[in-house]
Parts: sequence; structure tokens; C-alpha cells
Amino acid sequence: MNLGFHPGGEGLRTRLFQIIFESDTPAAKGFDIALIVTILASVLVVMLDSVEAYAARWGELYFWLEWGFTLAFTIELAVRLYCLERPLVYLRSFYGVVDLIAVLPTWLALVIPGAQGLLIVRVLRVLRIFRILRLMQFVGEGRLLVESLRRALHPIFLFLITVLFLVTIFASLIYLIEPAEAGFTSIPQAIYWAIVTLTTVGYGDIVPVTPLGQGLSVMVMLTGYSIIVVPTGVFSAEVIRSVRQERYSDQACPGCGHDRHEQSAKYCLKCGTWLDEETPDPHLPEEEQEAWWKAHEDKESDKDDKDDKDDKDDKDDKKEKTPPG
Repeated sequence: MNLGFHPGGEGLRTRLFQIIFESDTPAAKGFDIALIVTILASVLVVMLDSVEAYAARWGELYFWLEWGFTLAFTIELAVRLYCLERPLVYLRSFYGVVDLIAVLPTWLALVIPGAQGLLIVRVLRVLRIFRILRLMQFVGEGRLLVESLRRALHPIFLFLITVLFLVTIFASLIYLIEPAEAGFTSIPQAIYWAIVTLTTVGYGDIVPVTPLGQGLSVMVMLTGYSIIVVPTGVFSAEVIRSVRQERYSDQACPGCGHDRHEQSAKYCLKCGTWLDEETPDPHLPEEEQEAWWKAHEDKESDKDDKDDKDDKDDKDDKKEKTPPG
């Protein structure tokens, strides 16, 4: 699976393309596995280098390892571009952008201190494992979740507006109730407290000190517990709806009219009728299958004749309505 890319020529370029962009041969699978191991090792080095104790002890080792990974990835990207027919198209693709970002921070660090922090983006290159293990069905599952989220955006957006409305009311009340010494120095500060309390996070940096304020806090926390399930329920309902649409067909059974069959179903779940109206039941005797095909052809012929007659009638009507001259 090469995501629509093609080799830029015969011979060496084609061979390199098969190794780098395909995963059907032992050499291609070995290359991809080695690449992913190298990516994971480079990400691990970036993480360890961010720990002060490790950086002080092995900082020089991390430095040279990072430059080794950068040179390896730079050469790999150059070979990818060399073997492609349209390298600029690849650079504008998702993987091309990630590959470019994977090597740029180290080179940019020569002129921009601190750019190495962007190296963590290399972990995105591990997505190539989908090619190796042929797990592209997970991409379909991800598409299902994205579609479910898209359909749930409107009710979730309405829910967020309602939450913001409640937060503003609670914040205004607590601002009027509590003294400034408790930390409620402004309504925006009170809104921060209301959001933290409504989401049941409870940092504890701002706490009501009056009995009335504490009672209001209880109401806010109980409200948070009671409404926090709303977006989850909406999204779950959309996921179930999407799963049903992908799994079940709306085709009605010609025998009993039942219309909740799985996409791969051949026979009706209730009455056992053959569902495919374009072909006969393969378990019927040959004579009955031949009779079915004859009846089907006669039905199609009658339909074509009716369509031709309707077209002719339409043309005659247009001629009658068209004024002379």
C-alpha cells in the first residue's frame, strides 16, 4: 500500500520504492520494522534528555545519538524523495510533513536554541506500523468515531453553552457571597472557581469560607455530577447509530418486510427468504433458477418498454404544447 505514490523510474528507483513504500516483501517489512525501532529509540532519547539528572550524566551521549538519528532520518527522507515520481506531492502529504518535521528541529537548533523540543513529533512516524501489520481496519474505526463526533457537535455545542450559562450564574452568586479575602476578587476569578468546581476537579486554590458559599459549592458539584454524563451519552448514541448504519442494511425482506438485516446477510432473519432480488436463491433447483431468470428478464423487458412508452408520451406532450411557428 503506497497511498497513491508511484516510483520515479525503472531499476534502482523502482527497487527502492518497493522497499520503502511497500510492505509485501521481506525486505520491505524488515525496512519498516527497523525504521519504527529507530523512531522509538530516537523518541526515547529525546525523553531521557529532558530529565535533568540523565542529561547531566549522559548529555554528550544523547547529543551524538540525536545527531546520528537526524542524519539517518535525513538520508531516509532524501531516498524517499529520490525514488518517487512526484516528490513534492509526498512532501505535502501527512507523512511527508511529519518526515520533514522529524529532521528539521535538530538542524534548526544550530541557529535556534531549544528547537530540539519539537523532536517529540517523531512519534507520529510510528503510524507507519499500520502498513506493516495491515491494521487499516482501525482507520475505518477511527473514521467511524470522527463521523460520530461530527454528528454530535451540535448537541454538544448546545450543552457547552448551557454549561457556560450555569457557570456564569454560579460565579456571579459566589462573587456576591464570598469576601475578597477568600480569593474571589472578581467575576472572572469566580468563573474559574465555578468551572473547576462544576467539573469536580477541585484544585482547592480558591475555597468558599462562608456557610452560604459552601452550600452553593455543594450545589455546583452536584450539578456537575448530574450533567457530566450528557455529552458522553450524546456521543455514545451517535457511535451506536454509526455502527448500526455500517453493520445493518435498510433493505426490506421481500417475504415478510423485515428491514433490519446485517450487510452480509443472504437470508431473512425472520422468514428465511432470499434477500438478493437481483439473483435467484442458489439453493433452488436448476429448473426453478432458470424460471426465475426468465421471469426476471421478462420483468426487465416490461420495465424498458414502459420507460420507452413514457418517454414517447412526454415527447408527444411537448409537441402538443409547443405553439406553431
